Amino acid sequence: MRTKSQSSLNLKVIFIGSSILILLIIYLARSNISSSSSKPISKTNLSQEEEETQHKPEGCPITTQQCTKMPLSLSDALVHYVTSNVTPQQTFDEVSVSKRVLDKKSPCNFLVFGLGHDSLMWASLNHGGRTLFIEEDKAWIAIVTKKFPNLESYHVVYDTKVKDSDKLMELGRSEECRSVSDPRNSKCDLALKDFPADFYETKWDLIMVDAPTGYHEEAPGRMSAIYTAGLLARNREDGETDVFVHDVNRPVEDEFSATFLCKGYMREQNGRLRHFTIPSHRARAGRPFCPVEVDRRR
Repeated sequence: MRTKSQSSLNLKVIFIGSSILILLIIYLARSNISSSSSKPISKTNLSQEEEETQHKPEGCPITTQQCTKMPLSLSDALVHYVTSNVTPQQTFDEVSVSKRVLDKKSPCNFLVFGLGHDSLMWASLNHGGRTLFIEEDKAWIAIVTKKFPNLESYHVVYDTKVKDSDKLMELGRSEECRSVSDPRNSKCDLALKDFPADFYETKWDLIMVDAPTGYHEEAPGRMSAIYTAGLLARNREDGETDVFVHDVNRPVEDEFSATFLCKGYMREQNGRLRHFTIPSHRARAGRPFCPVEVDRRR
């Protein structure tokens, strides 16, 4: 998603560059510790088949046990953010919320609705994991991936509009939309059903909803993206999914995240970003769509 017009803030650029630099230092430190503590593997303990299939990192000298070369995603990110004057979509504090979760869970499977100026940052913070970007603007995908071909993205089409959000909210309250299933099999019209198979079959650990476009009446809006993110989280086989929704200062993002990701699952709100942790509903039969909220004033 193309960035909204904002004033350039060098502090944010410095923050992102510093975060990636810290990540790089940790990566290199771990590599050196692993390299110094590991013992050579005796070839007598390996069968011929094991020797043939043993992985050797590309570009590493034969004499080293592990490659300490800077990953391409990190070097690209450092150069990009140090030389860029573009302000990312999210503020320092908002980015920090997701970064703390990524620090604990990465490498992991990270699904991001929206391809933007901050995409390289997200992919770098999830170094070693898989970060998939879902984007509605085909021309924008071509521009971004030409510059950063290592970013993985899918072009998708939405059939909703912001002006229909009130009707879709009413629809979402129906019994069909409270049933947990694979989105492709859902009877709820809010569910996104025509995306690539990989979108549904991957167990996503983190989902970021920062697209599609939602700032004018004719835009697709994030109604279906928010609903489907919650459905993917509930329908996973086990465990839990961290879901982030940006721009909750707007009515659609505010109401749809509170209703379909549930206030009871919300962990934090910082600025325009909300963080929800949604458990698998398949792992425990009979779990309500939203947890029962307890009145803590009593």
